[in-house]
Amino acid sequence: MPATLRDVAEYAQVSMRTVSNVVSGYTHVSERMRARVVQAIEELDYRPNPVARTLRTGRTGMLALVVPEIDVPYFSALARDVINAAAEVGYRVMIDQTGHDHERERELLTGNDRTMLFDGILFSPLVTKAELLEMETPTRMPLVLLGEHDFDGRYDHVAIDNVRAAYDAVAHLISIGRTRIAAIGAQPLEPYATPQQRTEGYESALREAGIEPVADYARPAAHYSRADGYTAAQGLLTLDPRPDAIFCFSDLLAMGAMRAVFDAGLTVPDDVAIIGIDDIEEGRYSRPSLSTVSLDTTFIAEQAIARVAARIETPVLRPEQVVAPHALRVRESTSPSAR
Repeated sequence: MPATLRDVAEYAQVSMRTVSNVVSGYTHVSERMRARVVQAIEELDYRPNPVARTLRTGRTGMLALVVPEIDVPYFSALARDVINAAAEVGYRVMIDQTGHDHERERELLTGNDRTMLFDGILFSPLVTKAELLEMETPTRMPLVLLGEHDFDGRYDHVAIDNVRAAYDAVAHLISIGRTRIAAIGAQPLEPYATPQQRTEGYESALREAGIEPVADYARPAAHYSRADGYTAAQGLLTLDPRPDAIFCFSDLLAMGAMRAVFDAGLTVPDDVAIIGIDDIEEGRYSRPSLSTVSLDTTFIAEQAIARVAARIETPVLRPEQVVAPHALRVRESTSPSAR
C-alpha cells in the first residue's frame, strides 16, 4: 500500500503540517527538519497525491505557457527555457498556442477558458495594448506578459527592446559599408508591437547615418517564415538599384531571403548582406552562417518564472517590467564586402 503523508510524519517524528510544508516547497522549515522529512520520503518511497494537494492548497503546481506558434524556433527555445526554469521552483508547464487568433487570446486573458487548471500564466500575446486596456474583466490569474508587447501597466512584463535590437542590426550593416538597406517583416495593416518597433529601429538607424529610408525597400511579411522571406527578397532583387543589404525581422525570414539571393545567381554577403533577429540554431550552421541579434530566452524565462511565482505567493504585488538583454552576433552573412 502506498505511503501516506501521515506515514511520513510518523516515520520522521514530525507533524503532518511539517511534511506538507516540505512537500510544498515552503521555505520556512529548518534544514535539520527538512532533512529528516526528505529522508523519510525517500525511504518510504512517498509520492504526493496531486489531487489531494490541489484540494488542500487550491494550487495545481502547473503553469501555462501560451505562444502564437510553437513551431517557430524562437518560441520552441523559449518553451524549453521556461520548462527548465519552472522545474527549478517546483512547477510543471503546459503549452498552448493561439495561432494568431485574437479571440482565443481574449478567452485566455479574461479567464473564460481552462485557466482554472493553472496557478499562473506566461503569455506571449499578439493582442495590442489598446485591446488589453479595453478588457473590462481581465483575468485574476497571476499573469506575466512576454516579449512582443508594449507594457500594459496592469500585468508583469518581461520585454524585448525591439527598437534597439533592430537599430543594432541595421547599424551593423551600415558599419560594413552598406547604404541601400532593405527590410523584410513590416506589417503596416496590423497593430502588433513587434513589427512596428522593429520598423522604428530600422528607420532610426538609417536616418542617424544620413540615409533616408526608401519606401520600396520596406517589404511586408504576413508571417515570419522562410517562405515569406523568400518571396519578399525576390521582389527586392528586381529593384534598380538593388539593395546591397537586407535586415530581416526574424531569422526564418532571413533564411528564406538568403535562398532567394542564391537562386537569383547572387552571393551573400558580397552582393547582398543579410542579418536577422532571434539567433536560431539553424542560422549558426547555415552556409554562410547567419548574422543576427540574439535574444536571451533563458533570461526571459527565468525572469518570467520568478515574477509569476512571486505573484502566486503575493497577488497584490505591483506589476513590473523587466527588459531582456540582446547581443549582436556577427557571422559570415555580413562579412565586410570584398568588392
